[in-house]
Amino acid sequence: MASQYPLPPQQQPPFADLIAHLTRTSVLGPGEAARVVAEVLAYFSETATEFVQRRHAELQARGLTNEQIFARLAVELPARRVAAPELSARQLRRIVYG
Repeated sequence: MASQYPLPPQQQPPFADLIAHLTRTSVLGPGEAARVVAEVLAYFSETATEFVQRRHAELQARGLTNEQIFARLAVELPARRVAAPELSARQLRRIVYG
């Protein structure tokens, strides 16, 4: 199915196919769909460290103690998708070839 973006593929916004899908299957317009995609990508681009720091501050602001916060983070973090660390070509080769 053709993208609704008339630009050549290299000039289309990132995830143009997802944005087009959202506009076809929801009430979102292209601009709104692009913002939703950008927000979701930003949400899942956090590293584990960034997630822990952000959640700690949020939970601390709610009045939880560090003991409560760390117990909660220990449950939340394994279920959380976080950005992969940057890997060098050497690290990638070691993953593939051992």
